[in-house]
Amino acid sequence: MQIKRHILGALVVVGALAGASAALAAFPEQPVRLIVPFPPGGATDVVARVLAVRLSDDWKQTVLVENKPGAGGNIGAAFVAKSAPDGLTILFASPAEVAINQFLYPVMPFNAAKDLAAVAKVASAPLVLVVNAKSPADSVQSLVRQIKASESGVNFASSGAGGPQHLAGEWFRLMSGTKMTHVPYKGGAPAVTDLLGGHVDLFFSGLPPALPQIQTGNLRALAVSTLQRSSLLPQTPTLAEQGFPGFNIENWQGVFVPSGTPASVVEKISRSIEKIVTNKSFSEQLQQQGAAPAYLNERAFGEFILAERQKYSKLVKDAGAKID
Repeated sequence: MQIKRHILGALVVVGALAGASAALAAFPEQPVRLIVPFPPGGATDVVARVLAVRLSDDWKQTVLVENKPGAGGNIGAAFVAKSAPDGLTILFASPAEVAINQFLYPVMPFNAAKDLAAVAKVASAPLVLVVNAKSPADSVQSLVRQIKASESGVNFASSGAGGPQHLAGEWFRLMSGTKMTHVPYKGGAPAVTDLLGGHVDLFFSGLPPALPQIQTGNLRALAVSTLQRSSLLPQTPTLAEQGFPGFNIENWQGVFVPSGTPASVVEKISRSIEKIVTNKSFSEQLQQQGAAPAYLNERAFGEFILAERQKYSKLVKDAGAKID
């Protein structure tokens, strides 16, 4: 009788493992929605579309990119947070939605720490401080002098209140001791458009929307926001090189799913992303867009997010930034 119980128990375990393996292999059995909480054309959207094509090929299933912009990314993120936890609705996030907005907004439509589960970090890129080519500023220090000479100060754009572009501008304002007014947009592309039109004075842009305009001479790159220079802009110095020690903001993108999504599904998505991100052709495609592969699995990415929240919590407090 004891032996039979052991055999029965072993069969149950084997059956459970087989079932989990089958579920892992089967996912996804229907089209997947990859939600981008910003408009088309910005840094997050560009990288998401590159990833979606590769995921579709890997899964032999359609992966549709859907843009749900607004409220600094909160609308799209909340949509995913409230979706069924089946892995079929995925958030392609930036720092704003999961690491910054909770410290800026008095009321949030979701709880990033409780409602979303980290799956994988995908890509990383610096921000680039750009001005209109007609601006007299040809360096960060000359830009600071220009701002201080202005009685009313200047306007700086962001791709949405609470995003890394916003916080980069606030940090720059603090460190430079200048007067600047934040003008949020619903994505990087419209911010670049208004910078070209002379409606705002500067922008800490993601590389994808700014790089073509830099290359054609319509925008002037003054600095990058990370501690290392960008391989796509090797002649553009970092802010740290220009009198802003320790200035380091990374514009990363990563994947999240609703909390409660089965671990087997999270694992399948993360494994697929690892295979894609470590592929040389994907890396080359990202680099053409101004980004670099930066894979972290679900556990490491979760730890990374905790550190990001600590960093931005302090920065928001020091800057006195808030969104009503």
